Amino acid sequence: MDIKAARRTERFGARAITCVYWQAGKCNRNPCSFLHRETPIPPNTGYCNGKSTYSHKCMKKPHSSANNKSSPKHNSKNVFIRKMGGGSLAGDYQKPSQSICRYWVNGNCVRGEHCRDLHSWFYGDGFSTLAKLREHKKVITGIALPAGSDKLYSGSTDGTIRTWDCHTGKCVNVVNLGAEVISMISEGPWIFIGLRNAIKAWNVQAALEFTLDGPKGRALSIVVGSETLFAGDEDGVISAWRGGSESISPFKLVASLNGHTSDVVCLAVGGKMLYSGSMDHSIKVWDMDTLDCKMTLSGHADTVTSLICWDSYLLSSSFDCTVKVWVATEEGSLKVTYTHREENGVLALCGMTDADAKPILFCSCLDNSVRLYELPSFSERGRLFARREVRSLEIGPGGLFFTGDGTGSVTVWKWLDEPKVSSS
Repeated sequence: MDIKAARRTERFGARAITCVYWQAGKCNRNPCSFLHRETPIPPNTGYCNGKSTYSHKCMKKPHSSANNKSSPKHNSKNVFIRKMGGGSLAGDYQKPSQSICRYWVNGNCVRGEHCRDLHSWFYGDGFSTLAKLREHKKVITGIALPAGSDKLYSGSTDGTIRTWDCHTGKCVNVVNLGAEVISMISEGPWIFIGLRNAIKAWNVQAALEFTLDGPKGRALSIVVGSETLFAGDEDGVISAWRGGSESISPFKLVASLNGHTSDVVCLAVGGKMLYSGSMDHSIKVWDMDTLDCKMTLSGHADTVTSLICWDSYLLSSSFDCTVKVWVATEEGSLKVTYTHREENGVLALCGMTDADAKPILFCSCLDNSVRLYELPSFSERGRLFARREVRSLEIGPGGLFFTGDGTGSVTVWKWLDEPKVSSS
């Protein structure tokens, strides 16, 4: 045993060392004096396990009663902390221990059906995978389904937009933009593509194309609301376009919203408000009629990565390993009514209803998985796995949803009318 192993043994005991023969799938000792799982991280380190280009800590502090106090108007505490059996779901719920076998992912697991980890790209009931679209070479940064089209569009940092036939799953067109696709959404017949220093606007029905100037640096986030197109950039500015002259362009730059001190990573629209999340750890709330900033929310301790509006709530995620639920107070401000904690930083959020019309939250994490939670209880419904981090989540018609990961793969999923146990 080497010196490092001896020190680990002294500190944690022999059982804290992973069996090298088990790692190779060849251990025949029963019982074995070493671990048949990966060596755990020593307790109380306080750091996230996920990979990230940012340095961040996982906030392990207990919930503050002040932060979790609900607004009497919405009775949010009772909504988001349900009881299951004798305990509180939010506090006592134990997450499933299933994890994907990394040896199976690499095609070299020798334990077969005796392996303790999953040999499947997902687990959970009520949904299944339909197809994998694998022709992109780099990270999927956007998935779009424009209205009135039977085509799916995917954008990637490989500089291409691919068009997929929704009936055959075949790639029918490739557009090489000559620059990384940073972000992409669809609204009606329009596809908006975030590039460096510009937004591309395509109308797939009328075959029109426009280039919108405004963003400084990479256009990291795009959203449409109240007939206004918003784009957040890495200069901390949000550009806003409204209707212009159709003969020149249907989009006219009407404002630049300043307030963030770093990259605007995510945008969301709810009611008459625009919400923006930034690397400066804050969320800003803007009135979409006046384009004035109404308030700044400071509940996160790291980059705010995603925002969605659900019912009367705002949900935000961050690299600080949390998803926060915000609710309006009687005074007109927003406050955190519940904090959901993950083991890893959270990349993206998305929401839809399942086949039984139950609201489901998709939560993509830095451990290459997507958690599915039923709202408002946050009870886990399953997980999706990928070879690399899932940075794009999109909802389609007829119970379809899509994930795009760091390998350039787009996976098509579907909620089933009759629940079915997961399989690979």
